[in-house]
Amino acid sequence: MLMVPVTISYEDFKALISGRIKRYFTAVEYVTKHAGDKKFLTRPLLGELLSQASQIEELLDSYGARNNCRWAKFRSLTAAIKLFSNVSYELLHIQHSIPAYRLLPVKQDFAKYTEETLYICEEILIEAAKRLLEVAGQLHLPTENLSIPETSYSETLPPGRLPHDLAMRKIEAVSQTVSMLATAFLNLAAESRNALPGRLTKPQAYLCELTGPVSEEKLRSLELRFHNLQSLYDTYVSTTETEVFDNDLPVLRGHISVVLHLLRTARDLAHYYERHASPVAHPIVKVSKRLVEPEKLLDVLINYCINFVSLYLNCAELLCQDMLKRYTEIGHIEVPVPQYRGFHVRPSTLVSKLVLHYGSDVKMKLGDDSYDASSPLELFRANEKINAHKRRSLAQEIICLDLVPSVPGDKSLKTIVRDIIMTLAERGKIILYEQPLKIEDKPYSPDTKLLEQVIDEIAKLQMMGKIDIGTDIRAVFIGDKRVLQDIQLLAENGYGEDIVGNNIPLPERLAYLRQ
Repeated sequence: MLMVPVTISYEDFKALISGRIKRYFTAVEYVTKHAGDKKFLTRPLLGELLSQASQIEELLDSYGARNNCRWAKFRSLTAAIKLFSNVSYELLHIQHSIPAYRLLPVKQDFAKYTEETLYICEEILIEAAKRLLEVAGQLHLPTENLSIPETSYSETLPPGRLPHDLAMRKIEAVSQTVSMLATAFLNLAAESRNALPGRLTKPQAYLCELTGPVSEEKLRSLELRFHNLQSLYDTYVSTTETEVFDNDLPVLRGHISVVLHLLRTARDLAHYYERHASPVAHPIVKVSKRLVEPEKLLDVLINYCINFVSLYLNCAELLCQDMLKRYTEIGHIEVPVPQYRGFHVRPSTLVSKLVLHYGSDVKMKLGDDSYDASSPLELFRANEKINAHKRRSLAQEIICLDLVPSVPGDKSLKTIVRDIIMTLAERGKIILYEQPLKIEDKPYSPDTKLLEQVIDEIAKLQMMGKIDIGTDIRAVFIGDKRVLQDIQLLAENGYGEDIVGNNIPLPERLAYLRQ
């Protein structure tokens, strides 16, 4: 049997809210009274606004105020005050923490842009506070006797920091720990930087759509992953001897933290844009003027939050690559080269991209020859040696299988070549890219051995891309063990392609190669 929901009377609900809003309205009125002051927002004030607005919003939602004509506007303004109090708190945190973050220099003045963004949020909070008190009057909520001492929300901060005298922890596997952290940052930075848009003159609404790069859902996911990265640092590196002696580690921690707080700010702004300001947002209540213009909100979201996320990710990537070089553990692996097509464009590009991602020196050795694995052209050059090995192996296979007749008889050279290719294809020694295979019909050369003529014709077909010869040749990669692990995984996944050269999905750990 369905339960019929009980309806609360407006008088009873007003009495309930009236008994809970004094601290909330006190902070709201403080905002309106200091609208003409500069930099009046403090963490005590924003903390109070955030706490009280959160409690009132939860109470309103538990009684369905979101869907009630009389209370929807009050609830909407409370949600806005909660959100922009949280954004402003994040910005104040960033502002106070900039010296401690030890951020690497970027082209734009981060402190200046942070202050300008904080001022925009301040204006939004002032307007939301004024409108909330107006709506409160219309709802006959008590707004009298709200004044409090002016010092209640002040924040006097003496200079300096407490001495760093906590006993240091000692970690056993320093190289492994630092490399793990730097590698995790590089992978996440590559994924983030390629997913996020750059600085834009006029940010467009599509950026925040459900499938857009800065939707609330995508930003929340990135935020969580950077939060996990910061936790990884604090668990394994913070307050260790390694952190004290390696000056780059606190710098990396600062960049992880500033990116995290910028993403939190961006997430809230994207939420407000999607819910209240985008072209497809459903207006909760009709108002003559928006609380914040969509264009201004998008500009702050893209050209402050996302822009500085990208800038600081770029800086810290170079830092991590330098750290990996210092903590490099050299190793080597032996892997098969791409079986049929060798190191052509795709495998060469993926291997070099992988090596460049880590910024480490990695060499590939084939026999006595050495190649720079960070250069696609160097790897492509290795095909000369690979193809020569293929032709020698093919000749040996043909001889072992006795596929070339001692006397051609009435068979043409074309027929003999075709028969040999089909036999080798059945044995997995050759792969056909052209079907039906077109072979040039040419006469025998009386001055050249038949075996040599057959090998030459097969080599021509290979050069023309009609067939390819399989090989079991193996390459040795020498360099940073962490890079070699990814090369090993790439080799196990066909260097990103199947036997006929089609693109195939890569494991999640190598997702950065597809960015």
